[in-house]
Amino acid sequence: MKKLPPAEFARLGERTRLTLAGRDPSDSYGFVNPPIVRGSTVIYPTTEDFLARRSRYTYGTHGNPTLDALEAAANTIERGAGVVVTPSGLLACTLPFLAFLSAGDHVLVTDSVYRPTRNFCDSLLKRMGITVEYYDPALGEGIASLFKPNTKAIWTEAPGSQTFEMQDIPAIAKAAQARGILTMMDNTWATPLFFDSHKAGVDISVQAGTKYYAGHSDVLIGTVSARTPELYKTLRRAWEELGIIVAPEDAFLTLRGMRTMAIRLKEQMPAGIEMANWLKARPEVARVMHPALPDDPGHALWKRDFTGASSLFGIELAPVSMKGVGAMLDGLTLFGMGASWGGYESLVLPFDCRAYRTATTPSHKGPTIRIHIGLENIEDLKADLDAGFARLRAAA
Repeated sequence: MKKLPPAEFARLGERTRLTLAGRDPSDSYGFVNPPIVRGSTVIYPTTEDFLARRSRYTYGTHGNPTLDALEAAANTIERGAGVVVTPSGLLACTLPFLAFLSAGDHVLVTDSVYRPTRNFCDSLLKRMGITVEYYDPALGEGIASLFKPNTKAIWTEAPGSQTFEMQDIPAIAKAAQARGILTMMDNTWATPLFFDSHKAGVDISVQAGTKYYAGHSDVLIGTVSARTPELYKTLRRAWEELGIIVAPEDAFLTLRGMRTMAIRLKEQMPAGIEMANWLKARPEVARVMHPALPDDPGHALWKRDFTGASSLFGIELAPVSMKGVGAMLDGLTLFGMGASWGGYESLVLPFDCRAYRTATTPSHKGPTIRIHIGLENIEDLKADLDAGFARLRAAA
């Protein structure tokens, strides 16, 4: 198997690059996959080599061949200057704040942010003397009205966590760049395959690799990509100084999942849209929150900026008791109830974000449910939900 020059490799399609990235059988005794390399201590041949750090690897906390392979695969689809890997998606979200913000800075965070990231902002960031201000995700270029002399970064997420509001990322990034402000984004829903965040002007792009990268609900992992070499240098320094390292087994499993990510998303996207349309026609459902649907408030932005949709969306039920919701969800046989998504299995999760949103007021009147569509037969999933709706009606 011939190793391609970087320029020739870059011209290949995404699926081909994901298949090839980070592996060279000539480095692995001819085996297709790079091996799992475990280790902490690196041995140097001479004193001179040690003092000059003249080695590809210097210590276990600075990386290893398995981690390098995963970083290469992530970087080939992020199209940035470099990627670091973290042992959870949450740490991938929080690391950029630690890497680029200092006491006295002001950061703008979308009100639709992933709740654990919000908890970090409300606790550790405030203790560090960083001012956090939440903003309406519907703000595009108008976000400039919230800029202060000490505004250092903007955190975005599109679509938003749980309620799936779209954001005008290019407009936000353009306004931020005009003032030298960093734009950061949790791009887990779309993945780099469906939204090229760096091309849209995002400086720091985050993936909860636990979801579509790993794809099998058995790994906790995250990635952070920097748009420019300068940003990557700062990010990498923080990654090393914090002693962040990923278990080589987790890196290996994530890399294996990434090889098939494009194929899985190709199946899960239409299944998710089909299920969203089916639910939209149900009398028990008041609203479906999915930006790929033409009547969704964020559809125009999704259609303009994104090339696809993942398999996660939300619904608002017509007003009904939580007893009815419990009867519906507790009896499901194919949908599990779990807090993650992006794997091969379908999931449901009841949520209510009204208690912690501060810049916006969610308008739903009935209970809300987040749904992830996996790789099961779509008709089987519909039948499972149909039986659930029958239990809901009986309990109402």
